[in-house]
Amino acid sequence: MTGTRQTTNAPLVGLGLGGLYEAHVQTTDLPSAMAFYGETLGLPLAYHLEARNVAFYWLAENKQAMLGVWGVQADSWHSSHFAFRIREDQLPAALEGLREAGITVNDFFGDPTDDPSVHAWMPAAGIFFRDPDGNSLELVAVLQGEGRRDVGVVPLSAWYANYAPRT
Repeated sequence: MTGTRQTTNAPLVGLGLGGLYEAHVQTTDLPSAMAFYGETLGLPLAYHLEARNVAFYWLAENKQAMLGVWGVQADSWHSSHFAFRIREDQLPAALEGLREAGITVNDFFGDPTDDPSVHAWMPAAGIFFRDPDGNSLELVAVLQGEGRRDVGVVPLSAWYANYAPRT
């Protein structure tokens, strides 16, 4: 059954995978994308290779993760989605920072909101927004407690009120 398969955590080809190191996104305007990722989001520039129309940004300290932003022609561009990991206690500051930067925050369904969306099956709260090219970005915070596959996607306020573990 698609989407419900359980994994055994068996190493792939003898390796224990330790997480995602690198992701790539396309842009039709590299200078604009560099301003967004470098200045607006504050990612440190790792390397800009003008000859190949690409910029790389560090996503974590000590070179633990990287984002590649590739300039392409408009007829070759395709949208991407990726998520940056944050902590649950960072959600309010993330919302405020995006608002202050003039970035529209959307819920999982694409509607403007100030209330993050919770993927209840995980559970994790996501703040969705777009880069200048329209790529879908997410700030995701894994929440405490067990997932609820019967709930679907709900606003964080509804999760706290109805489903979050009581402490």
